[in-house]
Amino acid sequence: MKNRRVTILGGAGFIGRNVVKRLASRGAVIAVVSPHAVRAGFLRPMGDVGQIATVDASISDEGTLIQLIDGCDTVICAVGTFAARRFDLIHHHGPALLARLAARAGVRRLVHMSAIGAASHSASAYARSKAAGEAAVLAAFPAATIIRPSLVFGPEDDLFNRFAAMARLAPVFPLIGGGNTRFQPVFVGDVADAAIATLDRPGSEGKIYELGGPEVLTFRQLIELLLKEIHRPRLLVPVPGPAAAVGAYFAEFLPDPPLTRDQVAMLQADNVVTTGMPGLEALGIVPTALDLILPTYLDRFRKGGRFAPVTQVHSR
Repeated sequence: MKNRRVTILGGAGFIGRNVVKRLASRGAVIAVVSPHAVRAGFLRPMGDVGQIATVDASISDEGTLIQLIDGCDTVICAVGTFAARRFDLIHHHGPALLARLAARAGVRRLVHMSAIGAASHSASAYARSKAAGEAAVLAAFPAATIIRPSLVFGPEDDLFNRFAAMARLAPVFPLIGGGNTRFQPVFVGDVADAAIATLDRPGSEGKIYELGGPEVLTFRQLIELLLKEIHRPRLLVPVPGPAAAVGAYFAEFLPDPPLTRDQVAMLQADNVVTTGMPGLEALGIVPTALDLILPTYLDRFRKGGRFAPVTQVHSR
């Protein structure tokens, strides 16, 4: 990895920043592409002086991407959004453009971050756009490696932090679709390690890896674990999918909606590793347990903060 030139899109994001940190520790020379490069400045201290550069551009900025990819060894696409109006650009057309440019420039390795559940027939527009992106990337760059994580957790996640903030304010917590949907949460550090592991692993070209943690939990179990960790008992109320979608419709008028209709659809579809698909173990990575990591960053949601006494929490 020493002195290898790497261009990463989405490097300032939740998963991307963890990938950048690992690339830098291995001596790669990294260009981080971000539509707001000034906000990605926190990445530069992860490497030596001049090792990490931030470039102000978007995934649709063909001219800038051509210059960055020229002479590059590796390209990593870690972009993602939950804004429905940007699904096609960020998850489909942008990665398709990137793959075409990488193939034309003779890039050796391309890693594309997708998601478990990506399927053209999904009820979720997010999942459909992810599937379209995968297909377009592989069509343009057949040797690309696709990584599909389940729900990703870690200190800056948008999953447990968001639900913990909701639980801190509301005495009742809704279980969309009854709370029976199954998930396999995977630690962000494991996802980043997997992305790095594929780069020099013989036979990883053209493969799809599905990444999940060591446990499969229902949505109810995830929320119960969350409430136990933040020491806040709440009434858990099953909410039918159609009713949740109505509530999400009105929530979408908010600047930062806590829930969207597309997320309601995603929360009703199982999100676990497909039997027989290569995953973390195939890359030599031992999955990290959820209950080892949650206490390291959810303590701020407890009454009294990190040093609050431990109490028994029973959700109903």
